Formats: sequence, structure tokens, C-alpha cells
Amino acid sequence: MSLLSAHHLWWLLALLLIGLEVALPGYFLLWIGIGAAATGMLAWLVPDLSLLGQAIAFAVLAFLACAVYAWMLRPKLRRTESTGERLNRRGAQMVGRRYVLIEPIVNGRGKARVGDGEWLVNGPDLPLGATVEVVGVDGNTLQVRPAA
Repeated sequence: MSLLSAHHLWWLLALLLIGLEVALPGYFLLWIGIGAAATGMLAWLVPDLSLLGQAIAFAVLAFLACAVYAWMLRPKLRRTESTGERLNRRGAQMVGRRYVLIEPIVNGRGKARVGDGEWLVNGPDLPLGATVEVVGVDGNTLQVRPAA
């Protein structure tokens, strides 16, 4: 009897695929790795399963694992993403917030302090130190109006 049985090899393949998923994220290798782990479980439960039977079982189980992700889990994940749709749009998160001008707005252009940085602003002419409210974002320029 060899040191490694067929089910051990499937579990090693599963660990390799899941490890690659960690290194190369994308939700795809994880599900194939789960299929390999399930095949290892099947090979452990049915030790006389032929190599062809294991290969077919792996193809079916990997497909099922991917299908479960695509049809059951992915729609749920997409719904939760919509709540954070402004997460990567930093400018959109600033609409409605108030900031202080660190350069006066002259001829429609000035600068405001935002956190530890400064942003270009467009709006009506206002003096240094005036408080402005963000009403929109155009690229990396904030559209502002005087804060009431």
C-alpha cells in the first residue's frame, strides 16, 4: 500500500487550488478546489472507485460547486455590493459635506482643505477661510456653493 491514497491526492489538489485562490483571488479556483475536496471525500468513502470515475466525479462536483456559486451565492453578494456602491468613488462621498477654503475662489477656481489634503474647487467667488458645501464632483474638482 502506498503512502498516499487517491483521496489524499484529491485533498492535496484541493489545498493547492484553494491556496492559489488566496494568491490569485477571483472566486474561481476556490470552487474547483471545493470540487476536488468533495472528490477526495468520495474517493475516501468509495476506495474502489476507478480513476476514470474519480475524474468524472471531479468534473461534475467542480461544475456543481461553480454553479452553486454562480446561481446562489453570487446574486446575494451583488445585493450587498449595491449598498457600498459609492465605496470606491471618493468624490461622490463628499457631496453634501462642508469644507474650508485654503485658497479663495477667484474666477470660479480655488482650493479647499479635505482631510489632510487639498482639492480644487469650482464655484462662486468666495474669500479665504469661507465654508463651502460640495454639490457635485467633476473628476478631481469639487463643485461647491457657499455653506448656509
